[in-house]
Amino acid sequence: MTFATLGLIEPLLRSLETLGYQTPTPVQAQAIPAVLAGRDLMAAAQTGTGKTAGFALPLLQLLAMEGPKVTANSVRALILVPTRELAEQVHEAVRQYAENLPLRTYAVYGGVSINPQMMKLRSGVDLLVATPGRLLDLFRQNALKFNQLQTLVLDEADRMLDLGFSEELANIYRALPKKRQTLLFSATFSDDIRLLAGQMLNDPLSIEVSPRNVAANTVKQWIVTVDKKRKPELFVHLMRKGKWKQVLVFAKTRNGVDALVDKLQGLGINADGIHGDKPQATRQRALDRFKASEVQILVATDVAARGLDIEDLPLVVNFDLPIVAEDYIHRIGRTGRAGATGEAISLVCADEVNLLSAIEMLTRQTLKRQNEPDFEPEHRVPDTDASGQVVKKPKKPKKPKASGGGGGKRNLGRWVDSGEIAPAEPSIKPVRKVPVFNTGPRKRKP
Repeated sequence: MTFATLGLIEPLLRSLETLGYQTPTPVQAQAIPAVLAGRDLMAAAQTGTGKTAGFALPLLQLLAMEGPKVTANSVRALILVPTRELAEQVHEAVRQYAENLPLRTYAVYGGVSINPQMMKLRSGVDLLVATPGRLLDLFRQNALKFNQLQTLVLDEADRMLDLGFSEELANIYRALPKKRQTLLFSATFSDDIRLLAGQMLNDPLSIEVSPRNVAANTVKQWIVTVDKKRKPELFVHLMRKGKWKQVLVFAKTRNGVDALVDKLQGLGINADGIHGDKPQATRQRALDRFKASEVQILVATDVAARGLDIEDLPLVVNFDLPIVAEDYIHRIGRTGRAGATGEAISLVCADEVNLLSAIEMLTRQTLKRQNEPDFEPEHRVPDTDASGQVVKKPKKPKKPKASGGGGGKRNLGRWVDSGEIAPAEPSIKPVRKVPVFNTGPRKRKP
């Protein structure tokens, strides 16, 4: 199968030839004809399998061949993404695909001045890539109209719908034309997200080219257990032991990113960090330096879990496990892309066992464990498995207490701790360990 057999026009085929694209990936092979046919679509595929081309190529063809010329402050196709980095990445791909087409494309997002974006939109844009917050700002300031909108795309749809964008999306939906094509693309879809998405689409075609919520088999994964306070020390030890050259590290919080970067820089290691509190220009500069191998270690929050396309990235380290299990798949999906191999190491402490269990249940695999000599944790990380169970060690039976006093012994019955259930005597109710006896006169029944 070739891109020509999928029905793409010659200008797009020339762009793909320039980019070195030869054979469609499975998601592209199924999505491109469906989008060209005007179908609403839900497409799930592992990260790094070419989802962007799967919706951008047919969308550009429809814009080039159908519909009126875009008018002032209007947009004909809209791609919504969750982060600034992903907006830049998607728009760059769109720009390359549209090189030989007479179309105007643009990307808008927060963290930068809104005025240049308003100026750019005055002449209208055929295809706009946007983050929800900045899109609403532009719409409310009358810098953007949706009366010509033909197609809406939600990229990384699970994050868009599930993690804090619900209110923004609801406001956007109310402003969009009811008659439109809607496409949802993502690496993962929970059942709740699928149900919600199904209510927004019109007779959608569902495409699923890989098992749901499964990490790419090109990524070798394992965990190293360690006490929480020794994670920075272990990271530096593993980095020096493995002679790591280029590593993307994920931390849970912005403060965690800054603290690890400060520690690494204090040791003379070339490190930088990106998170939501940093200006867009600073984040982009750190990312560009990392891609150019000018920075050895890039530490990030989950703002970088999606949308970072780093060629031949060999290693991802989860310094902290993600709170949302699906983000684990997106994090490690930054390596092992486009058929290349990669490694993903997670540093796990005892209080992350439930997060680990959720990840293993989601991915349907038990991650291989290893202990690093001299870093064995004092606080043991309980065993887990892909069923989502935390395997706890059985408690040692309590020793019976010696009876006090040398005189005659009183039989106070069986002692039962609060919350204990005696399988042989289910009718026995828990009693306090120090029974209270009523020594007053007993009242007679009338």
